[in-house]
Amino acid sequence: MSTPPDSPADAPADSLAERGGRRPVPASALGLPPTGPVLIRGSVGSEISAHLEKLIAVGELRPGDRLPSERELAATWNVSRASLREAMHELEAKHLLERRPGRGTTVLPAPERVQTLYSQLSDAEHQLRDVAELRESIEPRLAELAAVRATKANLIELENVLQQSMADVSPEESLRLDLEFHMLLAVASQNPLMSAINTVVGSWTSATRVLSHSTRYAREVSYLGHRSIIEAVRASDGPAAHRAMTRHLADVAALTRDEFDTSRGE
Repeated sequence: MSTPPDSPADAPADSLAERGGRRPVPASALGLPPTGPVLIRGSVGSEISAHLEKLIAVGELRPGDRLPSERELAATWNVSRASLREAMHELEAKHLLERRPGRGTTVLPAPERVQTLYSQLSDAEHQLRDVAELRESIEPRLAELAAVRATKANLIELENVLQQSMADVSPEESLRLDLEFHMLLAVASQNPLMSAINTVVGSWTSATRVLSHSTRYAREVSYLGHRSIIEAVRASDGPAAHRAMTRHLADVAALTRDEFDTSRGE
């Protein structure tokens, strides 16, 4: 069977200066999605999509970053071009990636309406309140769904992030791991629409979440909250996971408020 022609995403990448992108990203920098023998959750394409969505959510892939060609990614990850296209189509549908002839595959910024909304949150105290209410409206339900739908692969990924969080990490690394934990939990809910919303929420709330990782005590509180959530998810106890996430978010909101007040000298 002849090899199908390259898709637009395989077009050679022009220089950043010519195309205005942030940077080309080598395939080696993207890590390896959990495909092949360890695939449990679903298709190879969905695993690749979840892996790239996580990189976007935690900021390892940034708006304007240009991904390698489909051919290069398929060779690096040892997956079929069909599986890779399935993942790219899903991420395009979520408006996380854009594929254009002559430009390859590029990470998109948040939609303009999202950026406009975020820029209007000028009052810091209202912003803290809005962030807390937004997360409380979404994440307990995601935790509840994850408890009844998470696969062994999901649990392994969550445990790995939790183990990294145990170390005496910097505030920056603690924030990155926090975003990754909540992203993986959303993926474990097996609801791609809610997972996509959670990705956007992560980009909205990262500025305020910094406050809840600024001290060692705050980082310990975050770790303990995540551990309680995982225990409920591991037990397949949806209501307990919902309660654990609700308590965790209340603790985070209190820490954020305390650090905000301290920074203002109150």
